[in-house]
Amino acid sequence: MTTAMNPTIPPVRMARTSNRGFTLLELVLAIAIIGIIVAVAFPAYQNQVEDTRRTTAQGDLLELAQWMERRYSNGFDYRNGGNDPVLPFDQSPQQGTAFYDISFAANVGRDTFTLQAVPTGAQAGDDCGTLTLDEQGNRGAALANGCW
Repeated sequence: MTTAMNPTIPPVRMARTSNRGFTLLELVLAIAIIGIIVAVAFPAYQNQVEDTRRTTAQGDLLELAQWMERRYSNGFDYRNGGNDPVLPFDQSPQQGTAFYDISFAANVGRDTFTLQAVPTGAQAGDDCGTLTLDEQGNRGAALANGCW
């Protein structure tokens, strides 16, 4: 029933509302919440990125150890005429930005070798430090647990 038909019902008045946007307090609260989320999430993200880079370096060390074993199976000597062999690649990852420099930890013997992956660049602060792998499959790192 409209007010034109029934004069006893007062006309409905629309309340005056204005849409002014966010208040300063709401904006500060939103920024604070985002800041807390970033403060918690970013270090966890960085740890995952370092773990991924370390896993790539471990795979590259294993690949080079297999390459060395193929050399040994062909001539019963890891060396190249008494000298250290030239590795097929010396960084990890093999293409793009290097996060590990790969080399021999010491001179290669006739029946011994130790490969090492030294963190560099953005990976230099990794807690695991230098990763090593020898001809017997012994794996090493600065930390005893969680690096291999």
